[in-house]
Amino acid sequence: MKIPTQFRERPELLLMLMAIAVPLSFAAWQTLLNNFAIERVAFTGQEMGILQSLREIPGFLAFGVVFLLLLVREQKLAYISLALLGLGTALTGFFPSIIGLYITTVIMSVGFHYYETLQTSLALQWTDTSNSAEVLGKLIAAGSFASILTFGLIWLGDNLLQLDYQWIYLVMGGLTLLIALISWLSFPLFPQKTEQHKHMVLRKRYWLFYLLTFMSGARRQIFVVFAGFLMVEKFGYSVSQIAMLFLINATLNVFLAPRIGRLIGQIGERRALLIEYSGLILVFVGYALVENATIAAGLYIIDHLFFALAIALKTYFQKIADQEDIASTAGVSFSINHIAAVAIPAAFGIIWMSSPALVFYAGAAMAAISLILSLLVPEAPTPGRVSRLAYSSTGGN
Repeated sequence: MKIPTQFRERPELLLMLMAIAVPLSFAAWQTLLNNFAIERVAFTGQEMGILQSLREIPGFLAFGVVFLLLLVREQKLAYISLALLGLGTALTGFFPSIIGLYITTVIMSVGFHYYETLQTSLALQWTDTSNSAEVLGKLIAAGSFASILTFGLIWLGDNLLQLDYQWIYLVMGGLTLLIALISWLSFPLFPQKTEQHKHMVLRKRYWLFYLLTFMSGARRQIFVVFAGFLMVEKFGYSVSQIAMLFLINATLNVFLAPRIGRLIGQIGERRALLIEYSGLILVFVGYALVENATIAAGLYIIDHLFFALAIALKTYFQKIADQEDIASTAGVSFSINHIAAVAIPAAFGIIWMSSPALVFYAGAAMAAISLILSLLVPEAPTPGRVSRLAYSSTGGN
């Protein structure tokens, strides 16, 4: 497959292609996971919590990306990470045991989390602050389009072709591997506007960004781990029904994510974050109380829509950061995001065994804390104004 020259010279198109590659594996892995784990590996909430904690460990170690940049350029490391994501997904169905699923999950997760770290870094380096929110929205839309394709293929494989889990995982992981190879061979190495630090950077003036990132990681786990598990365990959703929910979410993102990106550019990061966390409080309380499968599905769809508003946290950092800090801080922030993500699934998996509602009430409390922190985000953040509490000199700690 040869990509035309006029396309190969545009880094945003490379970002779009790689954004398409990720859901082919990850959306397939995520869509099938609960059913595969329960039906083939006999998981309970406790094993699922352990698996999700293991899955988040590579995210916790994402700060290691900056040290790998001493050996490999960011762009090439992104290709390698995509390949690992595809490999881990492709192998998943061939190891239907507790240990086997744990191991393939870690392989997949290393690729996924390192790629996500690098995508954030490259996107913020290759775009201007004036349009970065819109570009990030388009990347979400591209990924969502790929998710739609993935869900369609899963539905086709499960309902019409009646393929076993292992073959669906193999095909979808193989497609990601193929795109990683095509990207490596087709696109040039794009120059960096600013030479990036190749050591870990922690700055006191980024404190609000760090706190919001930490709480974002905690909130995400409630959705990723327990909202999906609720749909299968409590309401008995099948593979096809879960795939349909994912399809609805992805379809909405294709149309709404670019518009949400533009909206963030218009109303600012502060207002976008306030909208996100206010809505999440209501959604999590709804999860705790819901007894109707259709209403639960509605909450799941609304919950997913709020993820697009998280673009605001990335563009907030882009506006307050020194440009040479972006790659290092992308890794550090991913690690901070996953501190809670490593602990919450296993700990909350135990809580789930006695009270699923308590898990979601805790999620509502996390969203409330994030809402309070969001009030501190300035209307117009800059390197010299990172919060409403104080001013900070550009380039300082």
